[in-house]
Amino acid sequence: MSLRHALLGLLSERPASGYDLLKRFETSLANVWPATQSQMYTELSKLAADGLITVSAEGPRGRKEYTVTDEGLTELRHWLVEPRPQRNTRNDLLLRVFFLNVLPPEQARGYLTGLAEMAEREHEELRRLEDSIDWGDDPLSVHGRIALEYGLRFNAMCREWADWAADRIA
Repeated sequence: MSLRHALLGLLSERPASGYDLLKRFETSLANVWPATQSQMYTELSKLAADGLITVSAEGPRGRKEYTVTDEGLTELRHWLVEPRPQRNTRNDLLLRVFFLNVLPPEQARGYLTGLAEMAEREHEELRRLEDSIDWGDDPLSVHGRIALEYGLRFNAMCREWADWAADRIA
């Protein structure tokens, strides 16, 4: 995924200003694809220059509202179905697990317990996010909730695995 496609996806729902996109991003995509305000505005400029979005309205203090173009929708659809998504094959967390044998057992267990606690914190953050959103029937709500459920289940699995692994350290 790229920020480019995340912004095209959000704009496919409805036109929005950079500020509106930032707020929508924070409550929907930030858990799977974090981005800063400056990254978003830079990408919006690139999308406009490439003809994938257009400025559909301008307001006070330079506020611009963006709309996805037909070319932008074509790009988003192509990205969704054509190239196969790359699995993240590098995992710093698991690489460390492979070498826990160089630590004293109590320190290795502590590392795994820390992973379980981190997964629990992230799970609770997602629960709070889920409770704070006014879910609707619109496509972004439906698919956003599906993605959020993945995060909840993934963190629950990570917590369970880390507890199991800590029990295996002699």
